Amino acid sequence: MPFAASLSEHPVPAEAAGEVIGEVLEQVGPEPDLAVLFATAPLTGAVEDIAGAVRSLLRPRTLLGATAVSVLAGPREVEERSALTLWAGSTGPATPVRLEAEPDDDGYRVRGLPDRGDAATGAGRTLLLLADPFSFPVDAFLASLAGDRPELTTVGGLASAARGPGGNRLVLDHELHHDGAVGVLLEGSQGSPPLVPVVSQGCRPLGEPMIVTRSEGHVIYELAGRPALERLLELAERSDPADRARMQQGLHLGVVVDEAKADFDRGDFLVRNVLGADRSVGAMAVGDEVPVGTTVQFQVRDAAAADDDLRQALAGAGHADGALVFTCNGRGTHLFDQPHHDAGMVAAATGGNCAGMFCAGEVGPVGSRSFLHGFTASVALFHEPA
Repeated sequence: MPFAASLSEHPVPAEAAGEVIGEVLEQVGPEPDLAVLFATAPLTGAVEDIAGAVRSLLRPRTLLGATAVSVLAGPREVEERSALTLWAGSTGPATPVRLEAEPDDDGYRVRGLPDRGDAATGAGRTLLLLADPFSFPVDAFLASLAGDRPELTTVGGLASAARGPGGNRLVLDHELHHDGAVGVLLEGSQGSPPLVPVVSQGCRPLGEPMIVTRSEGHVIYELAGRPALERLLELAERSDPADRARMQQGLHLGVVVDEAKADFDRGDFLVRNVLGADRSVGAMAVGDEVPVGTTVQFQVRDAAAADDDLRQALAGAGHADGALVFTCNGRGTHLFDQPHHDAGMVAAATGGNCAGMFCAGEVGPVGSRSFLHGFTASVALFHEPA
């Protein structure tokens, strides 16, 4: 079997480590290309020992890991209590990467990413990224990659076990870090990428697409030649009571990524929060810069939209042999009526060989570049090597 995943809820770290390592060893054997470890907050103090046991017994060529508020493996999610998951498999070459952010005149400079020539050339390249949200500028890093390394796809998530700096743990082979980011560069081969990314933002469009005709930074003043707030109020009046209630609970704006397309559907938008409005000027603030000329459409998020969006995204990607899942810590039972939603859906598409964590932000591509998301499920789908 090329991939395997295991989960333990045993409260004793040594016992939990023994359970997951033993189960993964039985399925994939020793020395897999990559092993990924996720531990919830109660196990934070034992992560170094757990990682040492994985290295000693499973002997992966590369080991990656992070702490999170909740984790998943197979069809199960364990939320906000002690749990440990281990995933391993045959991914092909995995180059370990340690990233650190240093302040400079432009904000931050990230060092540690190998040059293009440091890795084998292949049919594609993906950075699997685990980052600390308090010490690593993920948004700025992804924006720089879009300009400097457009061939590089990034998938991953932000550690979520801690509420302040220094509380998360990141694992990279023999090293344990409290800040920055860790990851692996995965190489494609024989005309195939190393993995297939799936990003489900869980939103449903409302109304019609409109062009931003006046904006400044994060503030949109006009949509299609009229005050943005006026357009929003018109949409609310035309919507049914259920959608009006959803708009009041949380309104979002979808920003079109590829303006060359003639028609837009869910996967064509980068979803950002609507942060507030100013009635005096009819403007609204959005959680990203939206230049004049951009096509946008209002969006709402609920459990039904999130379920349908992930279901369609996985169906479009087809069957896979394994997966790593980075889902928002606002999903799970905070969003869905039943537990194990995202894990169950991904497990069904991968034969159960999936594991992951609930994140403080999810990373994955929309269109031709990768972004930092919220309330999203970002999934890395793997196939058995040829």
